[in-house]
Amino acid sequence: MTPDRQPLLRRMFDAAVAAAQPALCLSAHLPPPPKGRTVVIGAGKASAAMARAFEDHWPGPVDRLDGLVITRYGYDVPCRHIEIVQAAHPVPDAAGLAAAERVRVLVSDLTADDLVVALISGGGSSLLVAPGEGLTLADKQAVNAALLRSGASIGEMNCVRRHLSALKGGRLAALCHPARVVTLLISDVPGDDPIDIASGPTVADPTTCADALAIVARYGIALPPAVRALLESGQGESVKPGDARLAGIETRTITAPQMALEAAAQVARDAGLTPHILGDSLEGEARDVGKALAGIARQVALHGQPFTPPCVLLSGGETTVTIRGDGRGGRNVEFLLALGVALDGLPGVHAMAGDTDGVEEIAGACLSPDTLARAWALGLNPRTSLDRNDGHGFFQALGDAVITGPTLTNVNDFRAIVIDGLVPQSGR
Repeated sequence: MTPDRQPLLRRMFDAAVAAAQPALCLSAHLPPPPKGRTVVIGAGKASAAMARAFEDHWPGPVDRLDGLVITRYGYDVPCRHIEIVQAAHPVPDAAGLAAAERVRVLVSDLTADDLVVALISGGGSSLLVAPGEGLTLADKQAVNAALLRSGASIGEMNCVRRHLSALKGGRLAALCHPARVVTLLISDVPGDDPIDIASGPTVADPTTCADALAIVARYGIALPPAVRALLESGQGESVKPGDARLAGIETRTITAPQMALEAAAQVARDAGLTPHILGDSLEGEARDVGKALAGIARQVALHGQPFTPPCVLLSGGETTVTIRGDGRGGRNVEFLLALGVALDGLPGVHAMAGDTDGVEEIAGACLSPDTLARAWALGLNPRTSLDRNDGHGFFQALGDAVITGPTLTNVNDFRAIVIDGLVPQSGR
């Protein structure tokens, strides 16, 4: 009998989420108050919680403080001076369009004595929706939906988005000139590159329209005529490195996936298990990553290589799913189902995968050595569920889904694999 590891897995996940809460990590990064106005703008799933943390710790006069941030529906946090607007994610809507225009107006008449604090987190790409010249909201919605289905990486998707926007790719910061701009980031992207967090509205963009067109061609994405015309004409170019309007802009990452994984690692140590962080930026098809990590877990459990059990394998990043089936799923449950199929009930191996934003109907799920056997007993074929992209349906039927609701932050995917000890090979 191996112990029930679900409580430990959930404690590690909760610690990772807690480490990324703006209330804990934002105050140390606040800039000094300016001579003039302080304008707070932002977009992302954590932006409202960031705005509340900003207000709670801001040392400057509040009579010269105002602002507007855009967050996802359900992620509203009441603020006193900063207005919170809710809009749609991951496909933008009219509420996001109207709010983005208000952000543009808010920063249009600033002086060198003013300070803009931009609160940016994952999800901002769809929330801060401002179509480029000649484009409509419907154009942006169509491209966004196609990108989400394509299997493109987050970096590739954001490259395309930057070149179809009036605010992303450094354009928002350029509009703030000559005010001082300080961007506070919560990273949800592999590598923590600011240009890929909400598609980089306040940082220079070295990529080009040609790069965006190459990505579109690589994944066979059909573009609305106006979108293709904008990219092919080069009129969708973003603000490039060296632009004088972006000189002196400060960008600070206040929390990131690595910090969340380190918090989870401490929970593992406290439970007597040795943690090993495999990486905070793993990418690729979710099912392929699941199969690869199953291979590592199997080597540990059967041979004690490259790590000696009992131990925990932790990883983060953002996988992708190319949708081919008709099921209900997401990248974390698809990863976990592929992991389970590859492990095939290997004793003493338990796992959890979940999205730290908690937004999905099911944030993630847990896997145990008896998962596949219980599924077969219910008439569920694990491989068929995987082929249908039906991870949500699979784990929900087993009662192993993890449901959190909005967590008010986002440092992307969390994955943990607990390996209790060496498995006697004669017993396999």
